[in-house]
Amino acid sequence: MEINTQQISSLLKEKLNEYKADIDVAEVGEIRMVGDGVARIHGLENVLSSELLEFPNNVMGMALNLEEDEVGAVLFGDSRLVKEGDLVKRTGKVVEIGVGKEFLGRVINPLGQPVDGKGEIK
Repeated sequence: MEINTQQISSLLKEKLNEYKADIDVAEVGEIRMVGDGVARIHGLENVLSSELLEFPNNVMGMALNLEEDEVGAVLFGDSRLVKEGDLVKRTGKVVEIGVGKEFLGRVINPLGQPVDGKGEIK
């Protein structure tokens, strides 16, 4: 069996040129404890006070207690979907709620999303 180094080299070059790196760099922490709608997280050294955090299963939360070795966060969702050992990702966004006449008479959740069945707030 003869090995054609020229073919191998050109095939490798072709595959390297086709490769598209999809890198998602994010600061993540690990949940140490969850209870009563609060999560204790280790590893979010640069988190901001009131920063929105992404938990597994589309649960969001907000960083409140910024301590030296862990962060306390309130959960905006079903805490049963979050467990010890899960990873939490920073969003870099501080929680904010819109204001204006469009919000008068509307019922919203802590993230400012309508929950009253009257459609999107514009």
